[in-house]
Amino acid sequence: MIIQSKRVWVLNNWIDAQIEVEDGKITNIYPYETKPVDKDYGDKRIVPGFIDVHTHGAYGFDTNDAEEEGLRNWMKNIVKEGVTGILPTTITQSEEVLTKAVQNVAKVVKEGYEGAEILGIHFEGPYLDQVYKGAQPEQYCVKPDVEQFKRYYEASDHLIKIITMACEHDENYELTKFCVDHDIVVSQGHSGATYKQARMAIAHGAKSMTHVYNGMTKFHHRDPGLVGAAFRFRDVYGEIICDGNHSTYDALNDFFTAKGPNYSVMITDSLMVKGLPAGTKTLFGGNEIELYEDGSAHLTSTKGLAGSTLNVNKGLGILVEKALVPWQTAINACTINPARMLGVDDRKGSIQAGKDADLVVLNDDYSVEMTYTKGKEAF
Repeated sequence: MIIQSKRVWVLNNWIDAQIEVEDGKITNIYPYETKPVDKDYGDKRIVPGFIDVHTHGAYGFDTNDAEEEGLRNWMKNIVKEGVTGILPTTITQSEEVLTKAVQNVAKVVKEGYEGAEILGIHFEGPYLDQVYKGAQPEQYCVKPDVEQFKRYYEASDHLIKIITMACEHDENYELTKFCVDHDIVVSQGHSGATYKQARMAIAHGAKSMTHVYNGMTKFHHRDPGLVGAAFRFRDVYGEIICDGNHSTYDALNDFFTAKGPNYSVMITDSLMVKGLPAGTKTLFGGNEIELYEDGSAHLTSTKGLAGSTLNVNKGLGILVEKALVPWQTAINACTINPARMLGVDDRKGSIQAGKDADLVVLNDDYSVEMTYTKGKEAF
């Protein structure tokens, strides 16, 4: 198969080019109109497939539900917003619930599914700070426990690739060091860490921060907190929810300006109410949430933000058009940066010969014309 466009994002440049695909891989990139094509997209943008490393669910399914068909339906439909790689994300709960959740993901991966590729599991909680827990259920927030985590890791068939943790509660950084030794990204989040505590966690191998600004100690010029650490340590990855609700457009611009083009990671942090009508109420981690008209989800008890229903393609549009983040910085945040953080940039995250043919065709309004997963039309 050969497709072409006058705007293909290759090596941080727009070029007019053809992309040849065979057996799920990009085999060649030719100058525009070199060969007969199967599809000519004209001036529409062709970019790498999006990767969402922090997303709890959609379409009425939550990762903790541990339902095979719910997970399969999510993967099959999420491609409509350009997502080709994903990490289903847990929320703090009992060991029984979390074990079933990670076992379910492992079972679906083993038995097969369609759509976005499951690149692993993001294990958010239960090792979180009880003050900065956000929408996570406080009664299940516990201190990091290496032996317990080993049970989760085995139940996941070693699919856990990211863990969100309040590292200041990790005695002698034992769990941090275990995860680093097993190539699991340690991300500081839902944390009451001081700037100095955050710095020490980084020194012990933590390499990311979870939804920067939210669920962490705030910035003050005499007490920089975890937000200050996210800004200061520019070669540590930082997730950020780009919906304009969790952070204002100006705050998004500040973050991306500080991090630069290579270490920012756009996430949706989407909940199961994504794709459902406004006003929908459901349980999330045992707490009732309600979907508002603006797409944000809130705890009914406190009205506090619980998560989003963001689409990645819309997040990209928000960054470029509203937050005025440079295009290269914005597109990297949902493609090559998460791929590099996960260690899959040898096959994901950019349009290059030899990589998976995960491609998104974008209209000028950021709506998705078509998504290709390993060279196949996804919807």
